[in-house]
Amino acid sequence: MTESRTIEQIARLPCWQGPVEIEPLIGGMTNRNYVVTDASAGRFVVRVGSDIPEHGVMRFNELAAARAAHAAGISPEVVFAVEGMLVSRFIKSHTLTPEDVCAPHYLSSIVDLIRRCHYDVPRHFRGPALAFWVFHIIRNYLALLDGEAGNSLSPELSRLRSMAEMLEAAVGPITLVMGHNDLLAANFLDDGQRLWLVDWDYAGFNSPLFDLANLSSNNGFDDALDRHLLHEYFGKAVDAGCHHGFAAMKCASLLRETLWGGVSELRSTIDFDYPRYTRDYLQRLDNAWDEFRHG
Repeated sequence: MTESRTIEQIARLPCWQGPVEIEPLIGGMTNRNYVVTDASAGRFVVRVGSDIPEHGVMRFNELAAARAAHAAGISPEVVFAVEGMLVSRFIKSHTLTPEDVCAPHYLSSIVDLIRRCHYDVPRHFRGPALAFWVFHIIRNYLALLDGEAGNSLSPELSRLRSMAEMLEAAVGPITLVMGHNDLLAANFLDDGQRLWLVDWDYAGFNSPLFDLANLSSNNGFDDALDRHLLHEYFGKAVDAGCHHGFAAMKCASLLRETLWGGVSELRSTIDFDYPRYTRDYLQRLDNAWDEFRHG
């Protein structure tokens, strides 16, 4: 669908109370996003996107998670939803950067937000819910890439498959919580009073270690910050087994992002430099894998 056609459809949504102005919101990697200013009701964000089965993104699940996250007090209110579009209240805010996420004055609030996602959101979640087991997702990505000629990761697939098997064995038993599973810095908003967590495309039941590892791997944490993160989340110094499982999840998170990039190169129609994303995460994965094996 062309952007002009999308904007026309947004303008016709029945949730508006007055004339609207619509502006594209730059930066989405899975959806197209727009800020809508309703002359009578204020500002809203409209997320435009259909199901993406190859990535496990199902919009019924995203909508349920976004509503539950609002009920838990950690995400903006969903005011309207129709197939292919989700309308939420706009939060005037600063979008965090990886440098912000690593800053001591933010980390405690971020961890509190993650913990509330894990334990408060499922209390409000209604209807069917997805699981997000990263190793299942990795297996699906590997199978998809195996069947696609000319993908950039083709020379790496055998080694990445072996890596995934070793990492899954290393994680060990898990606790099940409601994970956000996409803790990029850009999914945290600071309105000057508090933090918000947004974008629930990949929400699903998972190990808490994955969100913690995902936060770390996406935002460049070092070993000292990893240990501080785990202590902050669990309220105590963790044992060697937990730290080993976290290190395995950190590699798994980077592996999943690498394969996500490879699949997106082949399937996505969004204007984004997916090849660069894939190369960057593959290098980060190789660095983390070396540390995991020799740490």
